[in-house]
Amino acid sequence: MSDPWLTIVGIGEDGHAGLPDSSREALVQAEIIFGGPRHLELAGAGDRGRPWPVPFDIDPVLAERGRKVVVLASGDPFWFGAGTSIAAHVPRGEFRTIPAPSVFSLVAAHLGWPIQRCICLGLHAAPFARMVAYLHPGAAIIATVRDGSAPAALAAWLVARGFGTTRIHVLERMGGPRQRVRTCRADAFDLTDIGAPVAVALEVAGAPGLMRGFGLADALFASDGQITKRPVRAITLSTLAPRPGELLWDIGAGSGSISVEWCLAGGRAIAVETREDRVANIVENAARFGVDDRLRVVTGRAPEAFKGLDAPDAVFIGGGASHELIADLWSVLSPCARVVVNGVTLETEALLAAEHAARGGALMRIDLAEAAPLGRMRGWVAARPVVQWSVVR
Repeated sequence: MSDPWLTIVGIGEDGHAGLPDSSREALVQAEIIFGGPRHLELAGAGDRGRPWPVPFDIDPVLAERGRKVVVLASGDPFWFGAGTSIAAHVPRGEFRTIPAPSVFSLVAAHLGWPIQRCICLGLHAAPFARMVAYLHPGAAIIATVRDGSAPAALAAWLVARGFGTTRIHVLERMGGPRQRVRTCRADAFDLTDIGAPVAVALEVAGAPGLMRGFGLADALFASDGQITKRPVRAITLSTLAPRPGELLWDIGAGSGSISVEWCLAGGRAIAVETREDRVANIVENAARFGVDDRLRVVTGRAPEAFKGLDAPDAVFIGGGASHELIADLWSVLSPCARVVVNGVTLETEALLAAEHAARGGALMRIDLAEAAPLGRMRGWVAARPVVQWSVVR
């Protein structure tokens, strides 16, 4: 459309006065203006204003297709803003966007931080755990948060995880006449009377944070003992070869440790588990590592549990492998999907040897031993060997 019916206008805390001419013109021509109450007030929408329904829903906007409509959003509508939700339902030619500086840009400019080196997160509707993967000494994190009480809660959360020496910049109403910036350490947080909208900027210090790579310590996971142990997990994930955006089916997921580390590498996972107590551990681990938005848990038994699931890029079977299960997988997997199966019993070893002979791939036996006291000296204590079959569909 040469003249889109919908205009998405980014607006800052400086309100109508800070808008460019194109945004002001769109507001003048608009028959209806949607936005949050604060946005409508900042833009002077008057009786043309329509506040967003609670919970958020874009259906009222779509119902006005064909009229001149403006949607107001904070700063850049496509950086943790309403623009993404709208673009998913409105064809590209039917809308245009006039962004304003995002809160991330305003914060970085105020602090003198190179924004390309900052980690920018939207935590106004997400748990603090989403930043777990990014916490390490020296990291610079800018995040939007829910409300004026959130910075104190974040400080306590950081202290509990060993990052108490982190400097927290609390930035209120950035870009407007009521802008205020204050700073203190997480372990000495005493700021009060914090007004929304608010963002925080963290100069992370304290604990080492999560390592990069595969094989997180077993003790970090909630588990009943049914967990792919750290060294075997590292080898297994290396064989699975996760790539950003790829989907894993983790069958017989146990504690979900494989799924969690897959998601930390940038992928998505569906963990399939039959036992309710283990499902609870998987859910706990997803939340603990901040990947609950990328890790879905399905309670059920394979292959029945596969019905309706998106096709995976890779599959891991950590327990319950059988000829029937592998045959069912083979019938539903897309070409080039990667399959990795671990086994510790003689029966599973025989199964994997047979599948390797029939379908190809690689067969590997993983033998590990750890030093342990042996009288007054030390000796090697061998773990149960793991046989791993890997193949590309």
